[in-house]
Amino acid sequence: MGQALYGKRCLDLFAGSGALGFEAASRGAEQVVMVEQDRSVYKVLQDSLSKLELSNVALHCNDELKFASQTNSTFDVVFLDPPFQSDLLSQLMPRLAQLLTEDGVVYVESGDSFDAGADWQVIKQHRAGAVHYQLLERI
Repeated sequence: MGQALYGKRCLDLFAGSGALGFEAASRGAEQVVMVEQDRSVYKVLQDSLSKLELSNVALHCNDELKFASQTNSTFDVVFLDPPFQSDLLSQLMPRLAQLLTEDGVVYVESGDSFDAGADWQVIKQHRAGAVHYQLLERI
């Protein structure tokens, strides 16, 4: 995706360290919504956001599946980097259609190669060490 985030609305579920969301914000995203369930990790994200002074980032301390099911917002880019040993990707994929704009894409990081299903086309995929990543779009 490189520099193609200018003016985009991004959702970073499973924000963790915040690397994906903060990078999107620094690359010109209009808005970045970061969701993290773990309260201690969320507090670290709040501290980082305060230091970085990024006005285009909103943090939410919430269950990621619950947030994905309840938000009325749509996004141009959704970042998914859940814990690798979970089945959260499989649970989230059916919910993504309601979260994406018409031309929206999903960036997925996983421990193993991930099959998103027949409704998704892989635009790009690669492996870096133990991390598999894919850029997906709806068919």
